Amino acid sequence: MPEHDSSQPRRPQGRSGPRGSQRSLQRPSERAKHAEPARLAAYTLLRAVDDGAYANLEFPAIIRRHRLDSRDAAFATELAFGTLRMQGFYDAVIERAADRSTSKIDSGVLDVLRLGAHQLLGMRVPTHAAADQTVGLARTVSGAGASGFVNAVMRRVSERTRDEWVTEVVPEGGSTAALAVEYSHPEWVVSAMRGALLTGGRATAETVDGELRELLDSDNIPAKVSLVARPGLATVEELVEAGATASATSPFGAVLEHGEPGAIGAIRDRRAAVQDEGSQLLAAALAMAPVGSDVPNRWLDLCAGPGGKSGVLGALAVDAGADLVAVEISDHRADLVRSTLEPVIALAQAAGRRIEVRTTDGREVGEAEPAAYGRVLVDAPCTGLGALRRRPEARWRRQPSDLVQLGPLQRDLLRSALDAVAPGGLVGYATCSPHPAETTFVVRDVLKKRDDIEVVDAREFFRDASGDVLHDLGDGPSVQLWPHVHGTDAMFFTLLRKKA
Repeated sequence: MPEHDSSQPRRPQGRSGPRGSQRSLQRPSERAKHAEPARLAAYTLLRAVDDGAYANLEFPAIIRRHRLDSRDAAFATELAFGTLRMQGFYDAVIERAADRSTSKIDSGVLDVLRLGAHQLLGMRVPTHAAADQTVGLARTVSGAGASGFVNAVMRRVSERTRDEWVTEVVPEGGSTAALAVEYSHPEWVVSAMRGALLTGGRATAETVDGELRELLDSDNIPAKVSLVARPGLATVEELVEAGATASATSPFGAVLEHGEPGAIGAIRDRRAAVQDEGSQLLAAALAMAPVGSDVPNRWLDLCAGPGGKSGVLGALAVDAGADLVAVEISDHRADLVRSTLEPVIALAQAAGRRIEVRTTDGREVGEAEPAAYGRVLVDAPCTGLGALRRRPEARWRRQPSDLVQLGPLQRDLLRSALDAVAPGGLVGYATCSPHPAETTFVVRDVLKKRDDIEVVDAREFFRDASGDVLHDLGDGPSVQLWPHVHGTDAMFFTLLRKKA
């Protein structure tokens, strides 16, 4: 049996008890000769991420390959994803403990040390087990020569508690640089989040520091597993009977506290899916808002892949007696959408409606089909900074230059959507990012050259499971959801109506 504690891990910013002189008395030669499977699986994921893999997509296959049971899989998941989240802080600790820059440490050995640091400072793993197994992992993946170095660094890391390391490595004064180290985000992301809180009206100059800390902390807390029951195909009650808890946030949502989503029949049948509640809410808002009486009974999802929002939007379209066209630019992504929507397509056919998936450049739809749709969703490609809870590696992978590359695409897609919608119809512009450069600035720039569009206050269409307007949606007219406020990804949504 692997030597680790299976109890719940600490919150990343939580307090840890003093380690004092708690050190393993074993010499490197007395430690574990080989890595145990859970830690080796976590290491394998970190190496794959270094090579460009997406952690949430790669890890299920790694777990299967290492034949982990549910207990070890849970441990490996917390170890790997927690390490990815807190990598920036752990690198600062490792540099101090190793007395050298992380750039001078072999990348494989560095990943071993990061995993060891997380066990010591972010999980309830006994010191001797963390040190022993980390040295064993180093011996397995990097050879005996690396194990001595890893042993020395682990001993130094174990000499201080997490709080003591925060005092040691975090610059004083609460600056952007200090928050970046303490909460393990790149400085540019910390700065961007501060700007988003101020620009969106969530915080003032007096309150932004506290609000920013809450937001950054929320990015380091693993997101719950949110499920959606696609209307007309599944019900929340069915998900509850399968072990989930009904969501208080989304009328279609449920939360799975324990177990695998794939074990639920409705998930396997694609009548339900894993989907953040924020995504559910914005699809419902576009479907709920009133349109003119003469608009076409056709809806459009302009950036449909991989199909999650299309699943909700398509089901709601069928319920409203409308058709849906889902657009993706590549054949591969269009095939993903088609597979996701297969039950919705069958539902539409039974109701005499049509769900169509096309491989098309969304930027060209407005010119090809002007004024052809009554409702259009633009879930624009973005940096994904609003989903760092779920995609921890994204914070290290994204760069400010991505904003420059994505900005023209986001604007072109919104222009195309506005051309494609009929007078009296609605366009919903959404991003999974709160960065102003991807949200309000995009809408502002596009509307500068349009006198046929008006902004609709979207807040009244964001309704929780009880039918009430969701709390703390700000001053409007756009909606910005926040993980530390609403428990969702940081989704942005603006609702636009073409004047009749």
